[in-house]
Amino acid sequence: QVQLEESGGGLVQPGGSLRLSCTPSGSIFSIYAMAWYRQPPGEQRELVAIVTSGGNTNYADSVKGRFTISRDSAKNTVFLQMSSLKPEDTAVYYCNYRTSRADYWGQGTQVTVSS
Repeated sequence: QVQLEESGGGLVQPGGSLRLSCTPSGSIFSIYAMAWYRQPPGEQRELVAIVTSGGNTNYADSVKGRFTISRDSAKNTVFLQMSSLKPEDTAVYYCNYRTSRADYWGQGTQVTVSS
């Protein structure tokens, strides 16, 4: 079973930046979209950003202009560059790969924005 492995989370002060990465442990074929979700404490998981195989991107309104999703297609890796972080960005962040046969999820990485 292929796993998605996130990295890059941590504690950052408001206004700071972090870069999340997600890499599969093996081969995944026919990926049509890669996405980042987050789940704040006590809340439901929400879509943060998504990039399609064609390179189109979409963002939650709350992160537009601050977060950037990108991918390395050769390595099937997806990134989330987060800038101007706010305390309300505190959450567990999950990467998600969508294929025609299955969805893949990472275990999550904690991002805490606090002074």
